[in-house]
Amino acid sequence: MKLIVGLGNPGIEYVGTRHNVGFELVDRMAEKLGWVRPGDFDRNARKKFDGLTMDGLVDSSTGAKEKLLLVKPTTYMNLSGRSVQAAMSFYQLTPMDVMVVLDDLALPCGKIRLRGSGSSGGHNGLKDIEKMLSTNAYPRLRIGIDPPPEFVAGRDYVLGKWSPEQKKIVNPAVDRACGAILTWADKGIEKAMSQFNVDPV
Repeated sequence: MKLIVGLGNPGIEYVGTRHNVGFELVDRMAEKLGWVRPGDFDRNARKKFDGLTMDGLVDSSTGAKEKLLLVKPTTYMNLSGRSVQAAMSFYQLTPMDVMVVLDDLALPCGKIRLRGSGSSGGHNGLKDIEKMLSTNAYPRLRIGIDPPPEFVAGRDYVLGKWSPEQKKIVNPAVDRACGAILTWADKGIEKAMSQFNVDPV
């Protein structure tokens, strides 16, 4: 079983903000897997593990089925670890069974980066997950959102909405991130990194 956690903030006021790209990923993944129709994740998800959850089986390259659990924490970003820890404890998962998806100010908009471990990079969601798990050795997928413009505070920027130009770039990037996560779930982090940590042609 693999746990996929998209980071974001709950509430209608945060829908479509850069900081919620992890939530966008979870929505898109459920749609691509045929579990929900577009826009229906929250309405069909179960409330569990301090989050909205949905699970199902996907095919693997070995012919076996792999169970995926998608989670959107309903705590705010800086308490994301509660949801991750609760789901891991219930299913007795290891940190390497978890993929956390988040926004990254240091990456150009639409660029994705997979890592098997690493620092929080100042991201409050990762900070809390690391604290709750007592380790930073868990996979994460960062989706670039661009650095903030000059004279715009980082907090204001991440909580702002995508520009129309950014949205055109982010939409295919989220689709690509879904493919990267399915590759990770099937073939592991090294294979996913080698395939997706390069710019698409």
